Amino acid sequence: MNIHEYQGKEILNSFGVRIQRGIVAHNAKEAVDAAKELTELTGTGWHVIKAQVHAGGRGKGGGVKLAKNLKEVEEIAGQIIGMNLVTPQTSAEGKKVHQVLVTEDVYYPGDSEPEEYYMSVLLNRTTGRNMIMYSTEGGMDIETVAEETPHLIFTEEVDPSVGLMGFQARRIAFNLGLSGTAFKEMTKFVMALYTAYVESDSALFEINPVLKTSDDKIMAVDAKVTIDDNALYRHKDYAEMRDIREENPVEVEARKVGLNYVDLDGNVGCMVNGAGLAMATMDLIKQAGGEPANFLDVGGTADAKRVEEAFRLILKDENVKAILVNIFGGIVRCDRVAQGIVDAYKNMGNITVPIIVRLQGTNADIAKEIIDNSGLDVQSAIEFQEAADKVQAVLA
Repeated sequence: MNIHEYQGKEILNSFGVRIQRGIVAHNAKEAVDAAKELTELTGTGWHVIKAQVHAGGRGKGGGVKLAKNLKEVEEIAGQIIGMNLVTPQTSAEGKKVHQVLVTEDVYYPGDSEPEEYYMSVLLNRTTGRNMIMYSTEGGMDIETVAEETPHLIFTEEVDPSVGLMGFQARRIAFNLGLSGTAFKEMTKFVMALYTAYVESDSALFEINPVLKTSDDKIMAVDAKVTIDDNALYRHKDYAEMRDIREENPVEVEARKVGLNYVDLDGNVGCMVNGAGLAMATMDLIKQAGGEPANFLDVGGTADAKRVEEAFRLILKDENVKAILVNIFGGIVRCDRVAQGIVDAYKNMGNITVPIIVRLQGTNADIAKEIIDNSGLDVQSAIEFQEAADKVQAVLA
């Protein structure tokens, strides 16, 4: 589950990570009130107005701007709220901005120049260990840094049996070129950041930039946080942070009816039971010359109602040119699935794309008879390759 920057900062702050302070505003008036409150709290008269959407690169799309007085706060907030923000990580239509984060200006003059770093905590799936990835090149896209200057990216893997050790945090501070107060501050920052990542059951913490201020404070100026959905039962307060306005509406609908659905960009809809079989089915579609339009796992209770709900979700995608149903009947009986497909087809009455159905397992022979004798535009298949050939034929 992705959350907004201000929510990620709330989590960081709760674990003792220093953050750039800010207040959320839903309109220009609230933004001005927030700026006044921050001025009283911090003494700064300048503020940064940040669009709150689930996408990176907001500054490139005009979603992050500096306001030097209250009039500019009001004008900029009014411009950003309600706009469709287009960034390198959104579609061409962009994402509508419903709220902004009014933050303190932390790039103030002092004894030294502010410096920006990149830091993230995530799982290294190759080694099965958490790792901290960091770089001196903060404020830039990490993909660009990796491509152009890979030697400037460092990683620190964490042994799960002992957790992050103090010497590792110090090594990170050293590799970032810090010394004195800034060195000590970064060490504390790294330890607190890793604790926040583990204790919040997150899948990703990305701070870009981590800022060393002109007076050697270390703080998170941004926060991109992804929380593991499977752990939300342990964090009821985090679950309430979900903003469905930022999510794919079809995926939101699928979640409500208990279906595991991920929207993709292809032309062949998939309906499968079991995540492993679903992945194999997607590979099958690509080998047949198509592209999967979705990942859809109907689970072990593929009855008529769930099948019909699955069809409705798939057909919301106008790019779907065919649907492949691939069910292995272990717990679920194939004949019940077949009857569910027939009933769903008749109930919906507006399915115009060809459907290929492969049912294997319990009562698969009866299921094939039900499909073949239905009189509907549904093609049955027995073998994987047969299903692939039929997908290839309808796409030709």
